Parts: sequence; C-alpha cells; structure tokens
Amino acid sequence: MIDLRSDTVTKPSDAMRVAARDADVGDDVYGEDPTVNELEARVADVLGLDDALYVPSGTMGNQVAVRAHTDRGEELILERESHVYKWELGGVAQHSGVQTRPVDGDDRGVVTAEQVREAHVEADGHRAGTGLLALENTHNSKGGTAIAPGAIESAATAARDRGVPVHLDGARLFNAAAALDVPADRFTRDVDSVMVCLSKGLGAPVGSVLAGSEPFVERAHRVRKLMGGGMRQAGLIAAPGLLALENRDRLGEDHERARRLAAGLDGIDGIAAPDPETNIVVAETDAPADDVVDACEREGVGCVAFGDYSVRFCTHWDVSDDDVERAVERVGRAVA
Repeated sequence: MIDLRSDTVTKPSDAMRVAARDADVGDDVYGEDPTVNELEARVADVLGLDDALYVPSGTMGNQVAVRAHTDRGEELILERESHVYKWELGGVAQHSGVQTRPVDGDDRGVVTAEQVREAHVEADGHRAGTGLLALENTHNSKGGTAIAPGAIESAATAARDRGVPVHLDGARLFNAAAALDVPADRFTRDVDSVMVCLSKGLGAPVGSVLAGSEPFVERAHRVRKLMGGGMRQAGLIAAPGLLALENRDRLGEDHERARRLAAGLDGIDGIAAPDPETNIVVAETDAPADDVVDACEREGVGCVAFGDYSVRFCTHWDVSDDDVERAVERVGRAVA
C-alpha cells in the first residue's frame, strides 16, 4: 500500500525509537520531565515566542488556545473551511462555550483585514463581543496553501487593533516556512499563540506544541490539565519530537514529490490536479470521490475523499520518488 491519505501516517525512524527508549524522564505534570522541558524550550525558540506547552495532539492545542484566550459567550472569528471550525467536533462550543463567526476566505483560505473588521463585534450590554481571531497556515481544506506572513500580519493587526487576541493553527506551519523560504518565526511575530504539529511532515509518532507568552502558557497549562492532557513521563514521546524538529529542512522534498504527483494525476482522464503549494494535492474527479477512493484502495493507493468530487493525496517522508510514479500508474488504473 502506498499510503497517501495523510502525512500523519508516517512511521517513526529507528533513531526516534532509540530516543524514546533512552529518554531522560520525570513527571511532566510537576514540570519535572527534562525531555519535555527541552522540547518546549526548543520550539519556543524556533517560533520566537516566550514559552511553550507540549500537548498530545494539534486539536487539543487549538482547543486549549481557544479556552485560554476567551470568556464564555464571546465570539470567535475564523475561516469557514478552517480545521478549528470544520474538523474538531464543535470543540470550541463544547469546551469553551464560545460562538463562532465564520468568514469566507479567498480560494486559498486567506482572511483579510477588512473581513476581520467587518466581523468584529464590540462588547456592550447586549453582546458578548469578539474574543479571538483564529487563522490557519498551511490551510488544509484549501489544499495546503502556504499563507504569506504579510497576510497573517494584516489580519492579525486588524484584530489586535481592536483588542482581540490572535491564535494561529500552524499544524503545518513549517511546510509554509519551507514553501515560502522564510523562517518560522516570521509567521508568529503578529499573533498571540501558535500551535505546531510534530506528528505530520516532521515524522514524530505523536505530539504538538502550543506556544505564546509566559502568562498565556500558564493559563494553557491549567486548561490542558482540565482537558485531560496532563501527562506523566512524557519524555518517551517528546524525545522523538526533538528529532522531528531537525526534519524541517527536508519538507521541500515532500513538496517536490507532491508537484510530481499532481502533474502525473493531472494527466489521467477524469482527474484534474492543480499544482500544489506544499505537500497536499487535492484532485477534482469526474467520478464521485468515494468511488475513486475505493478504486484506488483496491489498486494499493490510500487517499481520502475531500468533497463530493475531490480527493486528497498527501506526500510525506515515507513516500519515495518511486512511490510517486507507482501511485500515478495505480490511480490511472483505478480511474480507468
């Protein structure tokens, strides 16, 4: 099986397995796991922020951020196709009691400053007001689009000028940094918090990191405990995360393979695949997406339906150049 369903399916390297076995550990709930502490400090440094918190998943990182930033009843401005809004089981309502005010970004998922200003609600005797703006980079539902730092800055400035904090869902932020050839901390200078995943293109078996100011992380630490995310000897899973951070420089290889994959798929009758910006290829299909996915699986290619007539393919570090060529051949047979 050539598994292109997601970059979350990667297997940890032998070095990661050794690092997990040999990790120096302690009780992280007490702040005593040295490996977790090192990982949090390293990620905070890479992102140019003051402090960071290790969490089991990206979804938990986003949900912790919303709860830490907002009061119940406040409104959350976010893009209509964003992960926080579309793929997290309505968590912002269940965990934080906030209302969502979705806006329609452009075809790349960019939210403009004008949209933020229009969506903003001032708190008064009748309305709870806007409590948070959430942005996403790369934008998963739009095909892994790498949003430029200037676009993040523009939307964030419009929010912060109105006293509204900004959270960046940066599950694949390092992919955006690689695609645009800018350091990761350039994306974070205008936001109040950011979450990055270690378990996608970077290849760690588990874990994400939420970063921000020291007061924010202190609040987030309490919320993580509330949500059941307090872990004990977590250095066993944090150690592979330290190695995963070193894989940021290889993400361009995934992007190049995604471009080759898209070009091959686009040459198949019944499929249109635009040139991807990062490692996600969203192909439009003449046949229903579910039928295409089932046929691809029978041919030994894993992919996922991303709409009624669109299918997502993800490249990652377990996918080789030969895998890309074989996948195109197999998808061709499946569609035929």
